[in-house]
Amino acid sequence: MPAVENLSLNPTRRGLLAGALAGGFVLAFRVPAGAQPESEPDQPADEPAGPFAPNAFIRIDPAGRTTLTMPQVEMGQGIYTAVAMILAEELDADFASVALEHAPPNDRLYANPTFGIQVTGNSNSVRAFWMPLRAAGAAARAMLVEAAATQWGVDPASCATASGEVVHAESGKRLAYGALVGAASALSPPADPPLKDPKDFRLVGKSLKRFDTPDKTNGKTVYGIDAMLPGMKIATVAHSPVVGGKVAHVDEAAAMAVPGVRRVVVLDDLVAVVGDHMWAAKTGLAALAVAWNDGPNASVSSQDVWTALREASAHEGAVAKSVGDADGMLKKGGAIEAAYEMPFLAHAPMEPLNCTVRLTPESCEIWIGTQVISRVQKTVADLVGLPQDKVVVHNHYIGGGFGRRLEPDMALTAARVAQAMIGETVKVVWTREEDIRHDVYRPVYRDTVAATLSKGKIAALKYKVTGSSIIARWLPPAFQKGIDIDAIDCAVDMPYDVPNFHVEYVRAEPQGVPTGFWRGVGPNNNVFAIESFMDELARKAGKDPVAFRRDMLDKEPRAKAALDLAAEKSGWGGALPRRAGRGVCVQPAFGSFIATVVEAEVDTSGEVRLRRVTCAVDTGIAVNPDTVVAQLEGGLIFGLTAALYGEITIRDGRVEQSNFNDYRMLRINEVPPIEVHVIASGAAPGGIGETGTTAGPPALRNAIYAATGIPLRRMPVDREVLAGKKEAWR
Repeated sequence: MPAVENLSLNPTRRGLLAGALAGGFVLAFRVPAGAQPESEPDQPADEPAGPFAPNAFIRIDPAGRTTLTMPQVEMGQGIYTAVAMILAEELDADFASVALEHAPPNDRLYANPTFGIQVTGNSNSVRAFWMPLRAAGAAARAMLVEAAATQWGVDPASCATASGEVVHAESGKRLAYGALVGAASALSPPADPPLKDPKDFRLVGKSLKRFDTPDKTNGKTVYGIDAMLPGMKIATVAHSPVVGGKVAHVDEAAAMAVPGVRRVVVLDDLVAVVGDHMWAAKTGLAALAVAWNDGPNASVSSQDVWTALREASAHEGAVAKSVGDADGMLKKGGAIEAAYEMPFLAHAPMEPLNCTVRLTPESCEIWIGTQVISRVQKTVADLVGLPQDKVVVHNHYIGGGFGRRLEPDMALTAARVAQAMIGETVKVVWTREEDIRHDVYRPVYRDTVAATLSKGKIAALKYKVTGSSIIARWLPPAFQKGIDIDAIDCAVDMPYDVPNFHVEYVRAEPQGVPTGFWRGVGPNNNVFAIESFMDELARKAGKDPVAFRRDMLDKEPRAKAALDLAAEKSGWGGALPRRAGRGVCVQPAFGSFIATVVEAEVDTSGEVRLRRVTCAVDTGIAVNPDTVVAQLEGGLIFGLTAALYGEITIRDGRVEQSNFNDYRMLRINEVPPIEVHVIASGAAPGGIGETGTTAGPPALRNAIYAATGIPLRRMPVDREVLAGKKEAWR
């Protein structure tokens, strides 16, 4: 796939068309009929016919090359291949001739149907674009068939398509798509093209090799941090160590004495050192003497955050769902109560935050890897005072997003530095320490839950989520009646049959700590609390944890089937060594039904060793099953890492962690065997990118509970509690 870099700000239409015909990278695209800008002139008569572009997603050139304009961004989740498979399936394109290009920022053409803006997140790239992209491919296929049928003088219904050709079986005639682009371009797209029956799929459902793997393995892939432009300078930054703090004084002398340092940029809340290369900028920043005014959050600590959260959780919340009479049932007595807490977490993507900017008085050009390309364009345009169409954003592969790159702050920071360097190109790179200490963190959550049992099942359950509202800040129209739809995800749609069920949400914003989306967010919080509580209830009921869950899954047969398969494949109930246990988790997260069993052992010092993980998933139609397996494997490792080690703590307004020495990752030798079993399904595709992250922590917690009898209710795992050195938090 071609790299997205070194493109001029104002390419001509003729140049773009020539690039397409040559098979080169094209930033722009032909928009559907009726959507062309009124000011664009007609194509000159001497200009060669362009490619067939029936919609914003597909372009076929006369050589038969099919280019798919990718509305989503690739950050390791395999969607470039999956989306190409969906489009190529309905188009009946020759998959070997398919190429991809990043979509430019354009909410009108490339908005995610779920959110109404151009965004990659919520594990919904496949499920959101499943129908729109199938319709786009089917429409193009119908137009190519019509063009061929007209040329042959036959009924379009007598024609078929396969591997980039239209075929008329009766006469033996066949035409490649490339030969039909001129005639097809003159046709109007059908309003409601028929879609393939899934039984006729030739690509979807196969484990195809990913487009992005070869170049990632040989080093050719260009991430945002790899963008290189002539004369480019490198900068690195130091923000105020306390949110809301300001620069008090800067002494530039030592920094400017470092070879290769060119300038120091001082802004109100950050400083940047600009150099010829990263080493010069980093060394210069370390030498820079900066005094800070810490501001109103200087004394904030983790204890302050937890105290405020616990106080807030004692209040009544906005009602998200209420069925039956949970309160009335609980007042009858015999209620079992618990509270669960989840800490702040950083994203720590392998590719630290970065953005390259060239700003002139008339234009701005940006090279970045972002999950919100149109938001980057708009917020930077607003910042620098340019019309939005004068800000060009080149999107790249992302070396780890996990929700962090749903924020435009790295682009805004780079643009602010670029404002001091008008006419020059500067790449701003955050160090790992800056990245972890100035993240937009997964919120702290406190979940309180109470239930009563009857005949071995849950008779009533009341559940309250307390935490900050990311949605209220990030997508205000979606925050209605005091409810954050993400914060309650997997709580209101808990899969179990509970006749009396009540869910509330209490918004509580932590002082001095910005919060944002983190791989799974609301589901990983709620699934942890609910599935941990399920194990405690099972023990109270005197039932096996799998049997306890299974007896309440009649309304969700897909979840029950996943649970049965995971239990079977994990050897549930089989003998284990002393201080070893198996824990289970069932979840409906992101439209997929997943059951996970973690097998772990705990030694006398409190150390936890992962022995085995087994996962069964019904994600609907698995577009590329190999990618489904890979995403669950990666998500499980991500979530288990957080459960074992993940926590961001605050002292004197400052984040205490800085790098992988004190914000630990699971190491290769600590990762257990992971088995993923994909259940054949005819349902529409569900999400998969975040589901493993959500599944791992509760299944591990329940394995520890089975091994030790200790019901951990806070994450990360407290080894002192497991070693018997202190009481478990309740």
